[in-house]
Amino acid sequence: MYDSEPDGVRLQKVLAKAGVGSRRVAEDMIADGRVKVNGEVVTEQGRRVDPETAVIHVDGLRVMITDELVHVALNKPRGMHTTMSDDRGRSCVGDLVRERDERLFHVGRLDADTEGLLLLTNDGELAHRLMHPSYKVLKTYLAEVPGPVSKEVGRRLRAGVELEDGPVVVDGFKIKDNNSGRALVEVVLHEGRNHIVRRLLDAVGHPVQRLVRTAIGPVFLSTQKPGVMRDLTAGEIGELYRLVGL
Repeated sequence: MYDSEPDGVRLQKVLAKAGVGSRRVAEDMIADGRVKVNGEVVTEQGRRVDPETAVIHVDGLRVMITDELVHVALNKPRGMHTTMSDDRGRSCVGDLVRERDERLFHVGRLDADTEGLLLLTNDGELAHRLMHPSYKVLKTYLAEVPGPVSKEVGRRLRAGVELEDGPVVVDGFKIKDNNSGRALVEVVLHEGRNHIVRRLLDAVGHPVQRLVRTAIGPVFLSTQKPGVMRDLTAGEIGELYRLVGL
């Protein structure tokens, strides 16, 4: 059983502050056995927790109860480098967060010519797991390629393509638009090797002309404009932590 922290804060107050719901709603969640603190179900009202150290889950999703952890989604523009600084003075991700109090770092990379969703955080363990292929976090890309694209391309990608650094099998592939001169295809991968989407499509005869990452797991780019950052929602954060077992 989870031991109460005598100098801590009441659990329902912590949940309410984290945006889970009102204190009354939080009390109902606790009574229904939907809340875990450090891996233990807590059903007793009035339990006290240390917001700085407690790990709280509601319905299996992690709840962020400290303001120290930051999770941001950036729509990286084409031409911007995925680095926190650049000694050649080129535009880089670090330019956008240099004035922030937190020390953020990017989760994985997008090459300069690739646009789209890039996550930034100061949670090193989350970042490590999101990047590690063993957790199989899916990344979705939209690629513009010379068309038309035959159905055989999808079959080849799902069966596996041998690249110079080993075979790659896509997790998903769709033809979104298919014209004689230009096609749009969606590629879903949990791989994180350098230029993997570009190399894959080049290997099947459709070199990439434009590439945008549109999703990482439960986080979608949606209508976010290039160069714009937004804080992840509580639901997105919870799903990311669930995906990697935190």
